Amino acid sequence: MPKSDGAAAPDPSDIPIREDLRLAQARLLEHLGRPGNWFTGAERLAIAAESRNSPGCALCRERKAALSPMHIHGEHDRVDVGTRISEVTIEVAHRIRTDSGRLSRAWYEETLAAGLEVGAYVEAVGVVALLAGLDHFCRALGIPSYPLPAPADGEPSRATPAGLREDIAWVPILTPENASGPEADLYGGSPFVPNIARALSSVPDHARMLQLISRSHYLALEDMADPTRGRAIDRMQIELVASRVSALNECFY
Repeated sequence: MPKSDGAAAPDPSDIPIREDLRLAQARLLEHLGRPGNWFTGAERLAIAAESRNSPGCALCRERKAALSPMHIHGEHDRVDVGTRISEVTIEVAHRIRTDSGRLSRAWYEETLAAGLEVGAYVEAVGVVALLAGLDHFCRALGIPSYPLPAPADGEPSRATPAGLREDIAWVPILTPENASGPEADLYGGSPFVPNIARALSSVPDHARMLQLISRSHYLALEDMADPTRGRAIDRMQIELVASRVSALNECFY
């Protein structure tokens, strides 16, 4: 994105970004363009494009300024990427990106009642959340957001992991003790698996990608319970930054 003084944005190739970050980010972009459990690669990229479009959406801005977003009705401003996704999927892509701090159980249940299957909801959430992290990385460096890839061919698997529990969160999640079959290695035998690492587990490849991104941008899953594990800054400094960012983003978790 251009600087406020009108100067050209720096060339991303000139920014000294660690190689493990570059590789993880490239894998994330490729992941977003592949067919998932509920959406084709083209549909996942359409969700990603809508998510990027949402900060400029007039309806989203009006809702963000309102005391209660549920009282503001209308249609979202859309971006045409040549692939159609449902109205409720567009709503999820926009609301999660622009006003996640005020999402409610009632809103979530309305998305399901509007025809979005729970697995598809989780997959859409994962696309939005994973891409948002990447976009904010670019924003912090003052460089343009990375372009989305071309979609890979193929159809969604429509597979649901065995052993999902529905009594822990809004969405079904797979606990380490219930992970079996293709998902037996989902958490890599880590002795500590926070709920945030389980949240996308009904779409296992999303959960795996979250771990890969976390390993390079934050900490490996197996290191999260160890307060001595740090990076260029120590763990207390890492958590202070993380807490501040979470507060600014109104993260209720």
